[in-house]
Amino acid sequence: MAQIEDLCSLARQPLFEPIAEWLGRFGGASLPALAALNALIEGCAVPPRAAGGTPIRFVPPGGFDGGYEERVFARSEVETRPDNWHDCFNALAWLAYPRTKRVLNGRHHAALVAQRAAGRRERGAVRDAVTQFDECGIVVAGADPILLDLLRGHAWKELFWQRRAQVARDLRFFVFGHATWDQLRAPFFGLTAKAVLLEVPADWPAQPLSQQIAAVDARLAEIFSRHEAYSRPRDFQPLPLLGIPGVVPHNAERDYYDDTRQFRPPRKKSPA
Repeated sequence: MAQIEDLCSLARQPLFEPIAEWLGRFGGASLPALAALNALIEGCAVPPRAAGGTPIRFVPPGGFDGGYEERVFARSEVETRPDNWHDCFNALAWLAYPRTKRVLNGRHHAALVAQRAAGRRERGAVRDAVTQFDECGIVVAGADPILLDLLRGHAWKELFWQRRAQVARDLRFFVFGHATWDQLRAPFFGLTAKAVLLEVPADWPAQPLSQQIAAVDARLAEIFSRHEAYSRPRDFQPLPLLGIPGVVPHNAERDYYDDTRQFRPPRKKSPA
């Protein structure tokens, strides 16, 4: 599939809904400059804040000796390379999910401080897990727990084909990871996200999109604030994104879901 370069075209694609408003506002094939991204922050009634407490700013790389997350925490500066899709999507993720991004930054920093105090140099499982969700995360909000159980059980064909109409009615998919948005510009075979599953009330899928996104942000922030939550990369549910109805034309065919290279069965548990 050819890579999409036009922002307005991306705004109309499945799974770009959380940032579609800003993509459509900028429009065209040119990515917004840092000044334009920072103007969005200035226009927020409650601007996104780093875990350190002050509003963030998008800045070019350089001028700081520490790591990326440490700079966000210490200076509220989010390194953003000009004309870079990956970093542009990260900036828009800060606007879409400000509470969760702040909590993730705090969790990164706390883990880093603990590692240094213990004299360890490795990143550790917590930082790896947080990074994976930050880059490749997705939220699946379901009004029917049976559908979420099918996802947990890797029953991909039953979920995405046999219950296709029910998925459209009762499930919502919210990409969180900025790397995933970048990859969705040209979806490739086997593209997979790290999913957090949320049960929601029956009337929730009918609520306005902006209200749903704000609710997802609040729920995620509360979840990731728990010390024990998603503390290892394997705690997330794998989700083959190209199986979601409508993401690619090919999944409109029943046989599409028979390819176990992409739609893998669950791993067998080792005997006790």
